[in-house]
Amino acid sequence: MRERPILFNGAMVRAILAGQKTQTRRAVKPDGAVDVVRFIGADNQPTGEFGWCSNPSLITRHIRCPFGQPGDRLWVRESFTDLRGTGIEHRPNIDGPIQRYAYSADTLPGSPGDYARKDYGIKWRPSIHMPREACRLVLEIIAVRVERLQAISEVDAVAEGLSQSESGSWLPGPCDHPEWAFHQLWAQVYGETAWEANPWVWVIEFNKINEVSNG
Repeated sequence: MRERPILFNGAMVRAILAGQKTQTRRAVKPDGAVDVVRFIGADNQPTGEFGWCSNPSLITRHIRCPFGQPGDRLWVRESFTDLRGTGIEHRPNIDGPIQRYAYSADTLPGSPGDYARKDYGIKWRPSIHMPREACRLVLEIIAVRVERLQAISEVDAVAEGLSQSESGSWLPGPCDHPEWAFHQLWAQVYGETAWEANPWVWVIEFNKINEVSNG
């Protein structure tokens, strides 16, 4: 069992915490005109390896998902701040212990916590800079596959945990047209041309196994 970091934005963190998001899709790299073939082992079970056949060379090489295989774990990196020495006390639960780290996913704009953060001049740190000790959310990979981006099914789109708010932003929750919601989210993040390119993506299914308390 190996453990690797993975980045999620605030909306997706909230969806995971709520149990609404159990899948994520990440582009397979390198991009370009390639064909991907899934290899099946002798027992007719997926091996977790995939074959690239890149034209015009027609050279096939095997690759493995850089995020891991079933049984591996992902520790979530998210936007955060270290409150040590700031004079601010953070209690996610009113009867819970004081915690050292706070997370932007829990502090929505306009909330009391957001005003307190601004009053004290505290800024959120980008998720890419989160150290392992600040992680509060760990996921276990249960399945990995490769498919075209636009091949997402309605069931899988629901597992991505998206819906549209009245303001037009994309948030966790149920949705009447989840495939379209996912299309819109991908286009918002990566651009409409990225959706139209219909790249191969890693489909990573996971279970939330731990919410770490960081005192």
